[in-house]
Amino acid sequence: MPKIQVVIAEDSEEICAYLGNLIKNEQDMELAGTAFSGAEAVKIAAQLKPDIVLMDIQMETKTAGIDAIGKIRESNPEIKVIVLTIHSRDDLLYRAYAAGAMDYIIKTSPASDVINSIRAVSSNKLLLRPDIANKIIGECIRVQETQSKMQEVLMVMMKITNTEFEIIKLIYDGYSYQEIAKQRFVEETTIRSEIYWILKKFNRKRMKEVISLLKEIRFFETFNLD
Repeated sequence: MPKIQVVIAEDSEEICAYLGNLIKNEQDMELAGTAFSGAEAVKIAAQLKPDIVLMDIQMETKTAGIDAIGKIRESNPEIKVIVLTIHSRDDLLYRAYAAGAMDYIIKTSPASDVINSIRAVSSNKLLLRPDIANKIIGECIRVQETQSKMQEVLMVMMKITNTEFEIIKLIYDGYSYQEIAKQRFVEETTIRSEIYWILKKFNRKRMKEVISLLKEIRFFETFNLD
């Protein structure tokens, strides 16, 4: 029976050596190669086409491993990726799953957990069917992103004036700048001046982007702000 070909992508030489020795001691596994960056992992995976890649999330950048997972899975979907992480509550772990990771290993896990994960992923012995797992992961990511955007909006809203708030709400409700100017008995240029400062506070270039953000998190509906 062919051995499970494993590539390790980890920027810590000590951890890489430790995992390499674990794999070398298993009769049904073989260390095909090592990489010390996400970019190198993509190249080695394309060249060697291993069965499994053990991928550290944070290497040359905070998300280098996640970026590498996406590229590897796009070019070689048959390659399966297991994430190496510091702890299971890492926020980046959700994004790694969305990119195509199939399991994760805590770096401080016992050797048996590492070996069992490699064998389970290699033989497709997953707890959930991929389509169900992807839906759950997708929902986790959606909730996480919504929470992050809500926090962003709340921080900006603390700096918004009453006038700016009223203008945002009118635009949210579908009124044009001209209509808002008539309602407020001011020139349209005055409204556009207020818009300028609103955009500065949101760090956006267009009001469409601001309104899209507010609608995505259902800001006015959530807080019942009429």
